[in-house]
Amino acid sequence: MSLKAVLFDMDGVIVDTEPLHRKAYFKTFNQLGIDVSEELYTSLTGASTKRVCDTLIDTFSLSQTYEEIAAIKRAHFKDYFYNDHEFDLISGVRELIQHYYENGVTLILASSATMTTINMVFEKFELEKYFSGKISGADLKESKPHPEIFIKAAEMANESIDNCMVIEDSTNGILAAHRAEIFCSAYKSFHTHNQDYSLANMVVSDYSDLEIDKISTYFK
Repeated sequence: MSLKAVLFDMDGVIVDTEPLHRKAYFKTFNQLGIDVSEELYTSLTGASTKRVCDTLIDTFSLSQTYEEIAAIKRAHFKDYFYNDHEFDLISGVRELIQHYYENGVTLILASSATMTTINMVFEKFELEKYFSGKISGADLKESKPHPEIFIKAAEMANESIDNCMVIEDSTNGILAAHRAEIFCSAYKSFHTHNQDYSLANMVVSDYSDLEIDKISTYFK
């Protein structure tokens, strides 16, 4: 085992778009005239837009299609993405990405976000050059906690799962990494609430703790 590839989740790991999604979703709920509880919203953290929309349609017997709801939400999200001044990369993540890149570690993005959102983030923060590949869960049959996305990410990196590490922050993502049998580091920030880290191999709150020399005991 040696660390050859790092499979990054995006939301809550590279950027915290969660507050933007939250604002966009609640604006959408208002527009649809539905009252979504905190409990229901939290249970959908890390799920694809399609799964969220399908759940809303089922729960509230909505007449709108998934596409119609997704379009409303997307418009609100885009507005916040470019105009919300608090939106930035998570502290320390750019340095960590550069650190892996300079040490020859292959980086793959494996996110439940749509490829449109992934590309928006990569363009805004100039991350493209560091990553060898990107996978959107929205393009896959199964979404996290199903392991498909991380199995595909390891294949994209052209590495065996033993030489890969996943960086995740959500219950569903950690469970997906666990099911894929890939070493998982959970990033716990002060933004993170109600997520279960029990299946992660390690939990960090500071990205410098994931530098190669500091995790070398796990990857001999």
